[in-house]
Amino acid sequence: MNKAQLIETISKTCKLTKVDTENVLNSCLDTIKKSVKKGDDVTLIGFGTFTKSKRKARLGRNPQTGKEIKIPAMTVPKFRAGREFKQFVR
Repeated sequence: MNKAQLIETISKTCKLTKVDTENVLNSCLDTIKKSVKKGDDVTLIGFGTFTKSKRKARLGRNPQTGKEIKIPAMTVPKFRAGREFKQFVR
């Protein structure tokens, strides 16, 4: 499912226009991104938690040449699924 399909499904379920649904979804996603960027965790009970995680610098390997390359340390977003979401998917 892509973003357009998600918007369509939500708009039918909530009986909102697609424009209103898209505005709400974009606002929600922007708020999550800004909060995680600041270092705050965003927890949606039953769904999961969005966090900011640090990766250490490490050595990797170029799969085409086999040559070792240095991968720098970086900060990445992380999502951890909640218990209810995990059980629902099982």
